[in-house]
Amino acid sequence: MRSLSVAQAKAHLSALLDAVESGEEVEITRRGIPVARLTRAPDQPQSGFDLAAFLAATTQQPMHPSADGVELVQQLRESARY
Repeated sequence: MRSLSVAQAKAHLSALLDAVESGEEVEITRRGIPVARLTRAPDQPQSGFDLAAFLAATTQQPMHPSADGVELVQQLRESARY
């Protein structure tokens, strides 16, 4: 494990992150006393968009009885009156 001072870590942060990403652990010290340890973050599962599930859910939604957009907007405006 590599040990660096705070000043060295600040000066070489990008290189440190590359080293940590490749699996190395880095210890950061202040006046020779360890204060932090950089380690690789655990891999997180990718959360993708499931198009098939979205389409299946939207096709099950109830449709408005009027197919005309003008009528639909009028109905929505009238029902939203105070």
